[in-house]
Amino acid sequence: MRQSGRMTRRALPILLGLAVLSGCGTEGTLSQAALDQARAQGVAPDLIYVVDLPGYELAEQSVGGVGEEGFGAFYVSPEGGQVELRIDRGTFSDALCADTPVKDAEPTAAVRCERDEVGWYRVAGGRHEYTAVSGDHYIRLNGRVGGADRAALKAAVAGARHVTGEGSGTPMPPRTPVERGDLPTNGDGAPNNDVGAGG
Repeated sequence: MRQSGRMTRRALPILLGLAVLSGCGTEGTLSQAALDQARAQGVAPDLIYVVDLPGYELAEQSVGGVGEEGFGAFYVSPEGGQVELRIDRGTFSDALCADTPVKDAEPTAAVRCERDEVGWYRVAGGRHEYTAVSGDHYIRLNGRVGGADRAALKAAVAGARHVTGEGSGTPMPPRTPVERGDLPTNGDGAPNNDVGAGG
């Protein structure tokens, strides 16, 4: 299982201010532009989900990649609350529950785990999260204790919906070096600046 604390390929928290100020995004939906953006960043199409979280709205500016091919997004409330959705390849178990840090919790905080019919509810250092396994991947919602409560996180994870769209789903090709015609094929590779007579 990948560690939940891996760096995301986008600076999601930085974008949250824009999301809160603009009010963009709609609860329970994901636009085609956001889908294409996620896929262009290498997110696997089968890992793109949305949830319904009462009082919170999906911030489409926060949509991005997690780990190698995972998906991440934030849901925000009018009061400034934030709940992070993450989906990535891997699994979860009772054995991993207490040993896996709760994202954004104090590093030394002990993790308290509770298992139920949907997944695992975990609390540590002022943060709590709900994790459920679906096939070869896990779905996780993480927020501040005192924000969205346990029941809301559980219901949202249980009702998480896979999103599909009409986009091509083709990742952006990697950048390739530009061919230059002024570089010699031998020597130290310095540009050829020779000019003719009168140049």
